[in-house]
Amino acid sequence: MDCKQFFEQIGKKKIAMCGIGVSNTPLIEKFLEMGARVVACDRRTREQIGALADSLEQQGAELRLGPGYLDNLEVDMIFRTPGMQFDLPELKKARANGIAVTSEMEVFFDLCPATIFAVTGSDGKTTTTTLIAEMLKAEGKNVFIGGNIGTPLLPEIENITKDDFVVVELSSFQLISMRKGPDVAVVTNVAPNHLDVHKDMDEYVGAKKNILLHQNAFSRSVLNRDNEITKGFSDDVRGQKMYFSMKSPVKNGAWLGEDGYLNLSYRGISVPLLHRDDIAILGDHNVENYLAAISAVWGYVGADSIVRVANEFKGVEHRIEFVREVEGVKYYNDSIASSPTRTIACLKVFKQKIILLAGGYDKHIPFEPMVPYVIDKVKTLILNGPTADKIEAAVKADPGYKDGAPQIIRVNNFKEAVMVAHELGEAGDIVALSPACASFDAYPNFVARGRHFKELVNEL
Repeated sequence: MDCKQFFEQIGKKKIAMCGIGVSNTPLIEKFLEMGARVVACDRRTREQIGALADSLEQQGAELRLGPGYLDNLEVDMIFRTPGMQFDLPELKKARANGIAVTSEMEVFFDLCPATIFAVTGSDGKTTTTTLIAEMLKAEGKNVFIGGNIGTPLLPEIENITKDDFVVVELSSFQLISMRKGPDVAVVTNVAPNHLDVHKDMDEYVGAKKNILLHQNAFSRSVLNRDNEITKGFSDDVRGQKMYFSMKSPVKNGAWLGEDGYLNLSYRGISVPLLHRDDIAILGDHNVENYLAAISAVWGYVGADSIVRVANEFKGVEHRIEFVREVEGVKYYNDSIASSPTRTIACLKVFKQKIILLAGGYDKHIPFEPMVPYVIDKVKTLILNGPTADKIEAAVKADPGYKDGAPQIIRVNNFKEAVMVAHELGEAGDIVALSPACASFDAYPNFVARGRHFKELVNEL
């Protein structure tokens, strides 16, 4: 089926769109434009959604809001939002009643005529996705970027041709139900994450592996050889297998040498591409992101384009983003750090002890692996949110902890955390927001948290 046939069929259907947010709103508007009867469903109330509810209603959408928004949907098709669990009882019941349950990404993969690069992983997804897109653009390719990165692509499907390139970031929630693979699949790493939603670690790992299970012999899979879980995916690769490594040479893929050069290898022949000092963004984790991206674009992009992106790309918002310097104190926004592994990556960037702002929504991920880095790299730990008790307890229980090293301060809210950091900071200090937790206790997402942090810092 091509996109023209799809939209002709959509125009005859009644469709429930679950979640009125960034991902689904353009899709609701597109389907209404195609003549479909759209039921826009959201657990939030009309007051919480605000003017958008009025706008969608004026365009012809039927609204189902608040508790019970998924109950007894009498529709032909349900589109679930990326963050919605695939096995919700209401969705299981719908499938049992013969209603098709799908998602924007599943349909997009079925219809897309272009070459698709897809990236997943516990950490580094967005930066790696963006790097791949930037490298393709530098080579002169026409590129569309979307998925979990926040931009829906299905409304753009009519503008995408076989000569274009699409780069998508995919979360475990999106992957768990997908049954078609990309041309190039990248798995940056897999570590415990989202265990508040997935029933166990096995389900989470299985969702990540799904990115390559439906590829064919002409596809490429890029795996992190330094990560035991992703390395374990190698037996399931159907096409060309590429590795990347920070620790040792690889036969096919990209690796970091002891001399600091990023090398590209094919069939055991290696060529140095650039030195790590040529990369504009900070941190070992970003060197690793470059290795993943290089492995993905090799053959599509020349060395000159890769080096140009390394020199010029300044990073993605909320990822160890420099905000400003106040009275000699530098402030960094790493709101994307919604897991301990991300906070570890942030702490490893800085060569001195820092003031760290942490805590937030509990995803049921253990904090103990992060603690040695906190003890080594943090002089003052400012905690707030539901996980503050867990983080403090983990730090104090570590054999390497000594009273006051780090100093631990508890605050009531985020604004107070910034103010305390400002009062304690002295010229030469670094203050970093790198929470090790999700934001849902106080913010709708990490973007809102990061932007509030920047507002607070800019008001100092």
